[in-house]
Amino acid sequence: MILYPAIDLKDGNAVRLLRGNMDKSTVFNTDPAAQAMEFVAAGCDWLHLVDLNGAFEGAPVNAAPVEAILAQAKVPAQLGGGIRDLATIERWLDKGLARVILGTVAVENPALVREAAKTFPGQVAVGIDARNGRVATKGWANETDIHVTDLARSFEDTGVAAIIYTDINRDGAMQGPNVDATAALANAVSIPVIASGGVSSLTDLIALRDCGAPLNGAISGRALYDGALDLKHALEALHA
Repeated sequence: MILYPAIDLKDGNAVRLLRGNMDKSTVFNTDPAAQAMEFVAAGCDWLHLVDLNGAFEGAPVNAAPVEAILAQAKVPAQLGGGIRDLATIERWLDKGLARVILGTVAVENPALVREAAKTFPGQVAVGIDARNGRVATKGWANETDIHVTDLARSFEDTGVAAIIYTDINRDGAMQGPNVDATAALANAVSIPVIASGGVSSLTDLIALRDCGAPLNGAISGRALYDGALDLKHALEALHA
């Protein structure tokens, strides 16, 4: 199982939000590229990047720090936030991004996801963010009546590389991930699932690894910045 260190970008800084609230952000590093290099030095296999401003505005906003990370960190990176058309997808992939994450458009324009997955095989993931089992879009500001599993199943056999499932109520709260819901989703679809939201300890990672579902990986952010989770030790445990 892959551990994806998260770098969430807001106004050019690496931050963490509490339950997706842009007004409750904590700046952890004013140099996101330096933060990325710390994660790389610890041995991470991937980086998970989110353009928070872009998610709300519907277009890339934090392009400069993302490009700086791509230029310096020689491990694959995935990016979500404000990526809502083929031109933006192609531009990011041309800049060296390994995988784009499509969230809002997966609900509003699923045909684009299918086209993108076909055009860029293995490089398009779907981000499914949910509160109480229902999907939220546009930086988690809009809640829908769409169930997580229904949305995920709609992309079966389209070539989507992964589904990043985030339980919004757990995100940044340091209260542990929603293991049951994540496992249920992973067992309901053939698309690889990455867990996100609330991963705050080695115990959480082991619980996800041993949840009885074939999870591709887990994303952790605040715990790595706060020191509750030591990245190097966590990677060693997962690779053991």
